[in-house]
Amino acid sequence: MNIVKESVLIVEDDTDLREALMDTLRAAGLAAVAAGDADQALRLMESEEVALVISDVQMPGRSGYELLSSIKRLRPDLPVVLMTAYGTIAQAVSAMREGATDYIVKPFEAQALIDMARRQLANRVTPSDVVAADPESKRSLSLARKIAENDATVLITGESGTGKEVYARFIRDHSQRSDKPFVAINCAAIPENMLEATLFGYEKGAYTGALSAHAGKFEQAQGGTLLLDEISEMDLGLQAKILRVLQEREVERLGGTRTISLDVRLIATSNRDLPEEVRAGRFRADLFYRLNVMSLRLPALRERRGDILPLARRAIQACARGNHAALALTAAAERMLLEHAWPGNARELTNIVQRAAWLATGGSIDACDLDLQGTDDLRATCLEPAGGAGAIPLLSAGASAAAVPFAANGEPAPGLDRGLKQRERELILATLRVTGGSRKLAAERLGISPRTLRHKLQQLKAAGVSVPRLQQQDFAAVAP
Repeated sequence: MNIVKESVLIVEDDTDLREALMDTLRAAGLAAVAAGDADQALRLMESEEVALVISDVQMPGRSGYELLSSIKRLRPDLPVVLMTAYGTIAQAVSAMREGATDYIVKPFEAQALIDMARRQLANRVTPSDVVAADPESKRSLSLARKIAENDATVLITGESGTGKEVYARFIRDHSQRSDKPFVAINCAAIPENMLEATLFGYEKGAYTGALSAHAGKFEQAQGGTLLLDEISEMDLGLQAKILRVLQEREVERLGGTRTISLDVRLIATSNRDLPEEVRAGRFRADLFYRLNVMSLRLPALRERRGDILPLARRAIQACARGNHAALALTAAAERMLLEHAWPGNARELTNIVQRAAWLATGGSIDACDLDLQGTDDLRATCLEPAGGAGAIPLLSAGASAAAVPFAANGEPAPGLDRGLKQRERELILATLRVTGGSRKLAAERLGISPRTLRHKLQQLKAAGVSVPRLQQQDFAAVAP
């Protein structure tokens, strides 16, 4: 995977803070440029290759929210993170609905800024993200290159986690629209009552809460490519409206009276068997035929096992860019990866390998570091402590998530010695770092309830251990 070379653009009116933020990012090996206000930032984006914008909210002249709006009109695919104070968190959350990728609350530690920037840059997909070592994948990649040469609508199908969005971006990056906007929307992730307004846009007063006009995803992708991810999750009524847009090549905002001509290439994806969905009456036949002009089916990972180790090594490399040493896979770990069924495909593989890389304590990743089921024979030797038997399986030692040594009430399980308690502490803090401080995600990865995790964190705080701050999405879950 290529490291993104473009710069992080810092927009901050305070000169000292602006320079400190730039120095922090540069010291971490990230390219950074800066602007003192929104207008200067927009001018700088015309001459600089910018991969990420981190902007203050409160600035003289145009605010960070206004800058966000301008950036989303010019480059809808560019991630924008807002720096905000505690008193404006609600506004920052609202801004995320308008296109902000994330926000970071002042004051924040230098490492929090670095981690956030790396996380946003790592999410950017480049053509080299397509791993095609297996003959099946090579055939898929060859077809994707041919599809990219024309401007027809594309339908990409395959199981969840097979890389449908990666291929969609690959097609766009090899097309004549490569320098134009790429706008992606996950149809399954947006509430049904909001999806229409998100896609088509709306005028001021179109519905309660529509305080200003807003361009939809079709308009934002003008001249470029629009990805409708998991389109089969869309209800039949909205499918009919999408069909009309594709047929007429124009869109009308909610509450609007004028039509807007479109020049957009559409790529749609689905993890379902669409012909079967059509037969079952859950997907419109006319929309299916309209989408299925150029089709690409991505094989599951179990059908292209030649990609498993290259994908694993790429995932490890991504961790190495996050200030972790690059680790090698042992022969036993490679054998375990090759023998696993991978029901979650490449996404499952990436998550498991990166988790092992982040939590590994040695110079390599062994079979016992991989959290996989059904491979006890391969990890048995890893679970034996030096000089004796009876080791307790830990998350980093390849046990299932349920084997983390917590009792149901959040107390340490009986028999835990001081060394194991220390390892438990390390696992919790490492997982919080991996999840960017999110208690919700950390609890899921550790295989324990949020209540149990809160109890453990209270114990750590009482012992004087510094614990990452709560993320905004965790606030609602703090109450018992």
